Amino acid sequence: MRSWRAWVGIAISGIFLYVAFRGQDFGEIRDSLGRVELWWLAPALVMYFIGVWIRAVRWSILLRPLASGVTSRSLFPTVVVGYMANNVLPLRTGELVRSYLVRQQYGVRKTSVLATIAVERIFDGFTMLGFMLVATAFVSFTSQLQNLAIIAFVIFTVLLIGLFLLTLSGDFVDRLLQLVLGPLPTRVADSVQRMAESFLGGLGVFRNRGDLLRVASYSLLAWLCEASMYLLIAQGFGSVIRDAMGIGATLMTTGVANMATLIPSSPGYIGQFEFGVRLVLNGALGVPEAQALAYAILVHAALYFPITLWGIVIWTRRHLSFREIQDVDDSAETGDEPFVTRDAVASER
Repeated sequence: MRSWRAWVGIAISGIFLYVAFRGQDFGEIRDSLGRVELWWLAPALVMYFIGVWIRAVRWSILLRPLASGVTSRSLFPTVVVGYMANNVLPLRTGELVRSYLVRQQYGVRKTSVLATIAVERIFDGFTMLGFMLVATAFVSFTSQLQNLAIIAFVIFTVLLIGLFLLTLSGDFVDRLLQLVLGPLPTRVADSVQRMAESFLGGLGVFRNRGDLLRVASYSLLAWLCEASMYLLIAQGFGSVIRDAMGIGATLMTTGVANMATLIPSSPGYIGQFEFGVRLVLNGALGVPEAQALAYAILVHAALYFPITLWGIVIWTRRHLSFREIQDVDDSAETGDEPFVTRDAVASER
């Protein structure tokens, strides 16, 4: 929490928390939570972790052009640890943790790994947009949801086209780099050149249509699993939430809530998630605010605590410490690497 970035994240989350919970009766929210049939969490969590496994399969496809022997089984613990780090450190530091662990395990450069994670995020974004589009057959868009969808579509389309063009226009990229880096000192220019080449190396999936299709398919499957979690948890609430959360509402809620969490924030995306769920359930579906927020709190808790605890167990088995997680966070500013032993990583293979 020493980093200034942590305070930026806390401020962003604070704003969203204020907007989401402003004027609410917390006693009513507590009563709504007290009436939930919690056994629905069991099948919901099963679906969620199936989705996490599918994400490991997807990531293995993205990493195979960079390293041999990459398997979903070996990547699954790293994915879980990444989720845990995102939940305890600000501004998606879990992505940096994943890049360091994969470098130690497979010798892949961090910037190449981060490129594969960027590809993941773009496919995630388009999947969420797809959910929202399908949901419009069942749920009417409010002006806020429409604006969110338009902004997200423009951003992810530009990013996808940009990454795709980078993989096709090697000569153009080389010339552009030479033009930009020309005035810089040789040492700095060489360093930036290596980082750029490493990043481009992580975009290999765009050169293989089959892999691209598989990544898109696994993205859809992973998010359908998570959407199933939202739907199952809704069954444990009263008739208001249960009846409101049909297929369309579930897809819309999943899409909007996760779009909101793409905004850098405090650990665990506190505030953004609740705001996104309320925006759909209360703003578009007319569910009372207290019940919508009670549902948001329970879903968020189910997304947060189990995988965070599992990630801590894996991290402990690797004989690492939370200080080293913090070192990963700090290294984002200094460019240094935290110490992660190969023996520790090998213990999870």
